[in-house]
Amino acid sequence: QQLLLLSSLWLLGTPPGSSIYQQPTESPATPRLQYLLEPLHAVVHTWRGATVTLPCVLRALPNGYRVRWSKVEAASYLESVIVVTNGLAQKSYGPLSPRASLRQSHRYDASLTIANVALEDEGRYRCQLLNGLEDESVSLMLHLEGVVFPYQTSTGRYQFNYHEAKRACEQQDSRLATYQQLYKAWTEGLDWCNAGWVLDGTVHYPVINAREPCGGRTLLPGLRSYGARDKQRDRFDAFCFTSVLKGHVYFVRGQLSFEEAGRACRSRGAALAKVGQLYSAWKFSRLDRCDGGWLADGSVRYPIATPRPRCGGLPQPGVRSFGFPNKDLRTYGTYCFVGT
Repeated sequence: QQLLLLSSLWLLGTPPGSSIYQQPTESPATPRLQYLLEPLHAVVHTWRGATVTLPCVLRALPNGYRVRWSKVEAASYLESVIVVTNGLAQKSYGPLSPRASLRQSHRYDASLTIANVALEDEGRYRCQLLNGLEDESVSLMLHLEGVVFPYQTSTGRYQFNYHEAKRACEQQDSRLATYQQLYKAWTEGLDWCNAGWVLDGTVHYPVINAREPCGGRTLLPGLRSYGARDKQRDRFDAFCFTSVLKGHVYFVRGQLSFEEAGRACRSRGAALAKVGQLYSAWKFSRLDRCDGGWLADGSVRYPIATPRPRCGGLPQPGVRSFGFPNKDLRTYGTYCFVGT
């Protein structure tokens, strides 16, 4: 559906090329862009649940222009239109439309505001000025603060095709990590021998400490890659990404079966925590307990923010796992989640 262009009253009394910005007096370099200002920062940082603005400001208002915001989807490399405006009217498109709007703090402002940021909002955005033969654009990356974690099923490793890995992450209050998110997690110490899917359909595993089961002792640390794989046929683990919680996770002590753990959370107006929620509480709230507890997927884990003796024996902080015990076993407490 095409946007019906309306004549803009903004252009009255504003000749093309006029600007509200003072030009420097000392021999400025010719700008790469004629109408759009270069953003000061190419990366905008935010977190889940926040409201964020992606800047796009015009230095002048050309005749008959439109501004179009779009997002490059990491899984398909396709560009999805979010909003189109001609200064007077605007039209929104796609799943972001209920949460996306133009800031319009002044008539040269075409910045995009996204409310209640979701995990899937991370990625590259483009603000494009459409002006006949003089089209130009600026590109910005929206980066969510978060944590990456490996995930596999109760039946063992390498059980997910791509689509199953994607659903598994979503069921754990997360999403498939991007390659960039996994790379950043590796630089921060993620060390995992099992290969897993990321959002663009490629498969990787991050190695800090070279060892025989992880490609051998002679290879340097790195993010090892299997490249693009068949999304239907090939099977690996998943690397999931989650961000700040809208709620909190807490521990309930006891010797509970899996069913009893669920009842214990529900009796407190909460639910069994998901794996992504426990990782988020560990990362952002520094949840720290030596007690193993049931989670919604039937696994038993515990978060360690400050490593110490008798809390797993590992020197690094992290979420430790007892795997997927028999659900009738009455040995563990439970981690509950209550939203806000």
